[in-house]
Amino acid sequence: MNKPASGAVAERRQPISMAAMIGQGVLYAAFALFIGVFSHWPTYKPLDAGQALIKVSFAMTGKPVGDCIKRTPEELAKLPPNMRKPIECPRERSPVSIEVDIGGQTVLSRTAQPTGLKRDGTSAVYERVPVPAGEQKIAVRMKDDVRAEGFNHQHEGTVTLAPSQVLVIDFDAEKGGITLR
Repeated sequence: MNKPASGAVAERRQPISMAAMIGQGVLYAAFALFIGVFSHWPTYKPLDAGQALIKVSFAMTGKPVGDCIKRTPEELAKLPPNMRKPIECPRERSPVSIEVDIGGQTVLSRTAQPTGLKRDGTSAVYERVPVPAGEQKIAVRMKDDVRAEGFNHQHEGTVTLAPSQVLVIDFDAEKGGITLR
């Protein structure tokens, strides 16, 4: 018989009893039943029957809040050498405001502030608007410049939405502004 190394304690394994194996099997079965029940119940319905969904989703950078300033040679001479930029432009961006009308009723009116410490990042909007399926007249107005009067981007259109269809309202400057897809 081998002696255990100095300071080590000999370990004896006890056989697993039949009751322990049955108990473990019962617990595994209960866990599997729990997962199975809650993976199918309650049923998830993103929309009610006969409804469609309009998603307003965009992230865009608003226009600068002010004009660039051109400094004169006298003003530049007064500044330290590392601060002598001939043209100074503000970093802060305009918030982006959006309004969505469906059937002549305003269903969404929101203003998204620019992100970032200097308020120079993007403004993001994500909203879901459930609507009845069928023909919908949609008007979208967006403003991304605090110096301009009124909304500087507008789009109107009529769409026919099938039940459970999703229409996305986005902004794509390359495609001419506000898009409905």
